[in-house]
Amino acid sequence: MAPRRGGDEDGVVVGAVARDGAAGRAGLRPGDRITAINGERVRDVIDFHFNAGEARLTCAVEREGQTTGLTVVRRGADLGLELLGPTPGEISTCANKCVFCFIHQLPRGMRKSLYVKDDDFRLSFLHGNYITLTDLEESELRRIETQRLSPLYISVHATDPELRHRLLGEPRVKRDLMPIMARLARGGIRMHAQIVLCPGWNDGPQLERSIRELAALHPAVATTAVVPVGLTAHRERLPRLRTLTVDEARELVRTLAGWQAEMRARLGTRFVWGGDELYLQAGLPLPAASVYEGFPVAEDGIGLVRRFEDGWARARRRAPVRLAHPRAVTVVTGEMYAPRLRRLLGALEVEGLGARVVPVANRWFGGSIGVAGLLTGADIQAALAGSALGAEVLVPAVALRDGAGVFLDDLTPADLSSALGVPVTPVEPTARALLASLLGGAPA
Repeated sequence: MAPRRGGDEDGVVVGAVARDGAAGRAGLRPGDRITAINGERVRDVIDFHFNAGEARLTCAVEREGQTTGLTVVRRGADLGLELLGPTPGEISTCANKCVFCFIHQLPRGMRKSLYVKDDDFRLSFLHGNYITLTDLEESELRRIETQRLSPLYISVHATDPELRHRLLGEPRVKRDLMPIMARLARGGIRMHAQIVLCPGWNDGPQLERSIRELAALHPAVATTAVVPVGLTAHRERLPRLRTLTVDEARELVRTLAGWQAEMRARLGTRFVWGGDELYLQAGLPLPAASVYEGFPVAEDGIGLVRRFEDGWARARRRAPVRLAHPRAVTVVTGEMYAPRLRRLLGALEVEGLGARVVPVANRWFGGSIGVAGLLTGADIQAALAGSALGAEVLVPAVALRDGAGVFLDDLTPADLSSALGVPVTPVEPTARALLASLLGGAPA
């Protein structure tokens, strides 16, 4: 099945307008569709920003079936408007059937938006989504080069063309990745590569080949992340995969450390990093913050734990000695991180504060899924039902989706609060936010 290409309808839709901003003064309203700026076509939000740098912007605007012209006169950097993101029908979807694809491992009956697989270079540039480049058209490649859409985040998985084709599920379009990445490198496009490691498929010599061939494109390929495959209990009629064993995880950590030392001496950067899950599974200490070289791909799970725990060490120094009003809370997390979080909170010496960490087993997805970001409301409710919860339950905000404050199973914190009889509060994944929630007040 060919991917659905975006861009059938040109323009960007205005979501909100500041009354006293440049856009508001020009007469722009929420719901307006801007289709051109200073005579240049606007296909999407990238085109808008690419063409909106002038002090005077003559915009072609569609409103209620009519087209009009409005002139925005800039008085500073901010135009005073927010643009709506692309709708699902405007996003290029993925034609691959990767053997490890998480969407193919979802249980049935979830909301339709969760089953959408994007493979859109625009979302890679705007939001850091990883793309395969398999179906990238020549016009899109030229646009990336012309508009310098950088950085991009590339799902590599293997640089061997035949192996990569198998990992991608042998899609109809068979394309060699490395020449495309080499072309983007010549065009000055910065890239971050990702390898989802599947034992028996792309590990061992194949992993080493991938790392070395990607390193040959440095500095254009700035980083390579190696993340362990995640498997649910809903792998129906899919290729047989397994997770790393503890011994394999430990050996991989040692191998990565060796490559990092070599790359740092040769390239001036460690270049390749392992996902946090790898260290947690191996039961080994996480690298120091300096090893992550500024955390360039933390959102891919590379150094998030180190950043959080270093932040916790700083935040706890600002904690009070005692609370004026004693307080007990329950802190929810996934099974993978629970032991470390329990140790962190156990070392927080605040008289009058009781904090209990509850690891929640992921029965919704099952398999090897133990991260907090994939917890569902039903699993949290089941884990906490009938126990003493204290004054409040703190849940990880990363488990909420769709900007509407819902878990993956469409329950809300309010639903849990009603069922459990105590307030249920989402907490952002920062040490400062967690400490503030524990203490029941503003960030320390």
